[in-house]
Amino acid sequence: MRMSDFTPRYLADYSEANFSISTVELTFELDQYKTRVTNRMLMTRKLANNQPLILDGEHLTLLSASIDEQPLSSDEYQISNTSLSIAIDRDEFILEIVTEINPVENTALEGLFKSGDAYCTQCEAEGFRRISYYLDRPDIMATFTTKVIADKTQYPYLLSNGNKVASGDLANGQHYMQWHDPFPKPCYLFALVAGDFDVLKDTYKTTSGRDIALEIFVDKGNVNKAHHAMASLKHSMNWDEETFGLEYDLDIYMIVAVDFFNMGAMENKGLNVFNSKFVLADEASATDVDYFNVEAVIAHEYFHNWTGNRVTCRDWFQLSLKEGLTVFRDQQFSADMHSAPVNRIQNVRVLRSLQFAEDAGPMAHPIRPEKVIEMNNFYTLTVYEKGAEVIRMIHTLLGVDKFRQGLDLYFKRFDGMAVTCDDFINAMADASSVDLSQFKRWYTQAGTPQLQVNESFDENLSEYQLTLSQTNGANPALHIPIGIELIAMEGEQSQSQLLQLTEQAQTWIFKGFSQKPVLALLTGFSAPVKTQFLQSDQDLQCIMTRAKDEFCRWDAGQKLLTTYINQLMQQPSLSLPENLYQAFRTILTADISAAFKAEQLTLPSFSELADNIEAVDPISLLDAIDSLKESLAKELAPLFLQQYQQNIQVEYASDGVAIGKRALKNICLSYLSTLNNISDQEDLLATQFQHSNNMTDTLAALNCAAKHHHGNYDDMMAGFEKKWSETPLVMDKWFAIQASVNKDAIYENLAKLITHPLFSLKNPNRVRALIGAFTANNARYFHCASGRGYQFLIDQLIKLNDINPQVASRLITPLIQFKSFDQHRQVMIKAMLEHFTKQVVLSKDLKEKLDAALAS
Repeated sequence: MRMSDFTPRYLADYSEANFSISTVELTFELDQYKTRVTNRMLMTRKLANNQPLILDGEHLTLLSASIDEQPLSSDEYQISNTSLSIAIDRDEFILEIVTEINPVENTALEGLFKSGDAYCTQCEAEGFRRISYYLDRPDIMATFTTKVIADKTQYPYLLSNGNKVASGDLANGQHYMQWHDPFPKPCYLFALVAGDFDVLKDTYKTTSGRDIALEIFVDKGNVNKAHHAMASLKHSMNWDEETFGLEYDLDIYMIVAVDFFNMGAMENKGLNVFNSKFVLADEASATDVDYFNVEAVIAHEYFHNWTGNRVTCRDWFQLSLKEGLTVFRDQQFSADMHSAPVNRIQNVRVLRSLQFAEDAGPMAHPIRPEKVIEMNNFYTLTVYEKGAEVIRMIHTLLGVDKFRQGLDLYFKRFDGMAVTCDDFINAMADASSVDLSQFKRWYTQAGTPQLQVNESFDENLSEYQLTLSQTNGANPALHIPIGIELIAMEGEQSQSQLLQLTEQAQTWIFKGFSQKPVLALLTGFSAPVKTQFLQSDQDLQCIMTRAKDEFCRWDAGQKLLTTYINQLMQQPSLSLPENLYQAFRTILTADISAAFKAEQLTLPSFSELADNIEAVDPISLLDAIDSLKESLAKELAPLFLQQYQQNIQVEYASDGVAIGKRALKNICLSYLSTLNNISDQEDLLATQFQHSNNMTDTLAALNCAAKHHHGNYDDMMAGFEKKWSETPLVMDKWFAIQASVNKDAIYENLAKLITHPLFSLKNPNRVRALIGAFTANNARYFHCASGRGYQFLIDQLIKLNDINPQVASRLITPLIQFKSFDQHRQVMIKAMLEHFTKQVVLSKDLKEKLDAALAS
């Protein structure tokens, strides 16, 4: 297929629609294969240009169309694969369109589809055009009334946006429910769900005294797994009222958990549709990370009610307007609910290991892209995570109070409107009287800025001089907030400041030091940049032990570890210095929280390290990481074992202290599991697996066993499968561990797992659990020199290209970033991708990424 078959859209070409839609009345007559959708719209011509009305539509069968009750004949409209065009000379009219769709065959999971036994929808970004012909763009906002008709026995719950206004029985065992959403919204926020569920109900009283009905719909038998989600929702509602003064606006808030879903969740107004993995959690089947993720995603989608729903995007190029802002809000919420330093570190890990690689890859784009072919391809870490970092920088520059004033002004100006990133920045600047004109460049520049550091000390003047310079290709200078901590010698006062780098290079002078202070840079990770700054082991150890900023303490340790991993790549027989062991002894014996200690003991990820090494040989890098970890384990085994034993908890608890203890215990286990024997101690892996009373500890033991060829691994996995085969979310974990097994038989095992009765390429969660986990968590075999790992992924992408292009497009990411690797792998991957493009008719999702990769 030629690239010309897919027409790019450009931000610069945005123009207002010729028509508006003020009200929409939808009627769904649900049927597995022939759902009938009647769409009645009140439309108005906005621009006096006599252009025809062109509605978006895909995979639809048009049954009829009428204007002001007058049926249209087939010669009064034109249909293509993507649109319905009607010539019309009226300024205001009612257009009724009746279409037929096939939910069962909709394996792309966009529009209306079957998820197990339930009907559900996913309309963001452009799924509504698979339901009815419509102006499918976010700046078309209308009030929706939705009537859903279905068999009462099979589908007792018929849900849509807003408040329920009518219901009743019909002939032939059918019934209906009607919903009205009084808030104008774009069609991407439309939702419909029909099924038979268990329901967890609760209420929430807002600050103003309104009682909100809360309902969470789950598959039969899972209601006891929804209590954490309900508590998380109530915490989110309370936090948003207390922190930003934002109160919920409808009478009911509903969440539905489904198993087949491309995304994590969707913030449809009043009816959030969730991937079940972000709703269901109980002590037996969910890990600590699962509990955290449920809470964070529940919060994220709830916060969208204002930052995304009440004020939405003018066009899809503005996606970070809602996503970057809402990710920042959910990160702030999580920081308040848990350990702020640990949460910040975990956010930075994601950014450095994945988003920085995206910035360096062929699909690099600003947080506000300028060109789009397939919008689904821009639901990226850049838009979400880097977008959140940009909002965080505004928060840093303005401060808490002025940021709140800016957000208040933003809602005052734009409530009920579809707006742009510039509108948001201008509201922040106007409310705070802070000039953010240069800061706007963060929205238009792709790539990760590089920060160079030069420092000197004048003993005669007792002056410390710091020069910072920035580069990001040929782009002009950004406005970068840089938090620093200058650590003075013992007995002197250290200094902390926020610097604002607005030029290509700037110099600051600091007084009051008798000796050169140690610089801790980017306190709190104040900006998403890479730094070029070599510091001695002694300085890094000083930061690790004496810096007040916990992020910098952690980061200094990561830099120290990275130094020796890089050296081991060049000299595999290198003996590690005593100062590195001493740094780890200090961490292991320090009187700090278990959660923070676990983060300090965690090595930099393969992805983060690979992103910082040009033409890296992945196997050499993995060997260096493994060698360093094993050396630390051998040297410090008694301390690791001591920390492991001290953090064993007989009774399960889910508070922050208990979670931190499990994290520390299991990172110690991962070190100890690299050793063949542990001073005649009992087999820790088998013992932990057998006696575990929670999924976090169980999976930690299984993951270590998979990585280090534990003798009981097969029996452990067989027992795990037998126990949990009827629990889909736990079996996703089983498939993920199988994909990470570190042995030569992995390819044969993968081939068997693809044919496993519980595996299906139509289930996105299962695909991510097996195929995605292999590419992300088994780098040694994914990147093996023979190319078998790459070929396995391509073989699955060929199938997924037809089944679910959106999932396929996300899975291909590690292949299109092939220029990070050594010449052998670059040549091999590129040849495979070129062959791949000739094997199938590529979806728009994959075509855009492959063309960008092969042209780069």
